[in-house]
Amino acid sequence: MQLLRLPGLIDVHVHLRDPSQTHKEDMKTGSEAALAGGFTTIIDMPNNKRPTTTLKRLKKKINISRKKALCDVGFYAGSLGKNLEELMKMEPYVYGLKLYLNQTTGNFIIDEEKLKKIFTAWKSKKPILVHAESNIIEKVVGLAVKMRKRIHICHVSSALELKQIIKAKKKGYRVTCGVTPHHLFLTDTMGKKLGPFGAMKPSLKPKKDVNFLWKHLKDIDVIESDHAPHTIKEKKLAKPPFGVPGLETTLPLLLTAVSNGKLTIKRLKQLCFDNPTKIFNIKTDKNTYIEVDDKKKWVIDNKKLKTKCGWSPFHGWKMEGKVSKVYVRGKLKYVA
Repeated sequence: MQLLRLPGLIDVHVHLRDPSQTHKEDMKTGSEAALAGGFTTIIDMPNNKRPTTTLKRLKKKINISRKKALCDVGFYAGSLGKNLEELMKMEPYVYGLKLYLNQTTGNFIIDEEKLKKIFTAWKSKKPILVHAESNIIEKVVGLAVKMRKRIHICHVSSALELKQIIKAKKKGYRVTCGVTPHHLFLTDTMGKKLGPFGAMKPSLKPKKDVNFLWKHLKDIDVIESDHAPHTIKEKKLAKPPFGVPGLETTLPLLLTAVSNGKLTIKRLKQLCFDNPTKIFNIKTDKNTYIEVDDKKKWVIDNKKLKTKCGWSPFHGWKMEGKVSKVYVRGKLKYVA
């Protein structure tokens, strides 16, 4: 059996839930899921129950990761516009600043006036990541250009959003973007069948939007899982929380797309390693790599997942391509 060797992949968008909501996920189970999915570096988002908006809270998360994480974990600073003096204190320890301009988990929404103040306070070349949907993208890009900031638009989900980003890129603006596997492989129709297990922000879109994302994959910079675990019990509530897990299923879905001729291994590597490395200035090690059986046929099974939440919207899907081994700085960290 000839195994495919790839560098340890990088997921720039995960929610590990540690601390405070470790019944959903924690640094250990989240990093186990990452390794099983071929990711050796993951970057954790700041919208915890108590958001990562101070150096003290950031250092607490860093210390937890050092004790529990099995792969490399990085972090982003967060802001609601009330912690301007903290931003540059956190800056040396993070890969960027994450802001929420639409409703999502935690309801951390920022208005335009606060956004200007945050942009002014963030005196760094590191990117500002934004949850910005629909026409808000055009506004935030315009402000970023005016204030000379580098912007990364997270989880682009529609043709409207990607068209705005393509337009900005053609003008030479410093804008990058990411797309999730669930927005590439699921539609709003499929989401209705999934019920609460298909509830996420941004929401799933019609087939024509999904087709547009695939057609313009060359304009997308990274694939980001937006791994957002919630328990099955929570998802069955009258008002379920937004989000789906994705660390273990991202690479298999992409490998299956390769086997179906929708993607090349070269492009997969660009989306999940080369571009994340460049955009977020992530240091890598040549002895950190994964071995993949790209011909392995298998089925995604909730009962076999490493994530603590124990479910996936892709349960029952047939895959072609699976991680066999993962090495981090030369040490074997995972065997299928």
